Amino acid sequence: MCLLTDEEILTLPKDNFQKKTDEYIRSLQERGERGKLLLHSCCAPCSSYCLEYLRKYFDITDYFYNPNITNTDEYEKRAGELGRLISEYNKSGADSIEYVTGRYAPEEFIQAVRGLENEPEGGLRCVKCFRLRLYETAGYAAENGFDCFTTTLTISPLKNASVLNYIGQEAAEKFGIYFLPSDFKKRGGYQRSIELSREYNLYRQDYCGCVFSKTESERRKQP
Repeated sequence: MCLLTDEEILTLPKDNFQKKTDEYIRSLQERGERGKLLLHSCCAPCSSYCLEYLRKYFDITDYFYNPNITNTDEYEKRAGELGRLISEYNKSGADSIEYVTGRYAPEEFIQAVRGLENEPEGGLRCVKCFRLRLYETAGYAAENGFDCFTTTLTISPLKNASVLNYIGQEAAEKFGIYFLPSDFKKRGGYQRSIELSREYNLYRQDYCGCVFSKTESERRKQP
């Protein structure tokens, strides 16, 4: 893997990550196997479609690791909503989805993005944030015997799938585990997440999670 600077990562071209997801799933099916997947989840709405889709092919553990959520009440609300969604899914009689909450250390996020507080959403601050979350996820996956890991973050139309997939691969190589390429917004994934959010009456936040994205969200709402 050719290592890029954070500035270069932001200029990566688009790729067909859904095709790569399909290829990995097809390889599992040809071997008659189900993969053991660690799914990094940012919130219940984004996880709703990803879990519905992926549980057909993988035994999933959902991993809520999001130190970027700098307000404790907001963190607990999102973690609780994700747990509630998974409990509802597990009532279906299908293979159960496991749920793990990672460390909550917002001070590590603040340290990671120091000096980038005024960056716009989708800029260099987000690269640092993605790396913090996906490296922790990759480490947990490697230590606990998973076949692969991926993230729900690619379902958001506001998140750059090329950036996320590059950082996911970077983390995978560091920890010696496979990163499942993804762009979950494709094939109507984002729209399906909206439908499922309504069906399960999920709390849908209007900002990514950090204090900087909240400030930007509030500024956009001003007349």
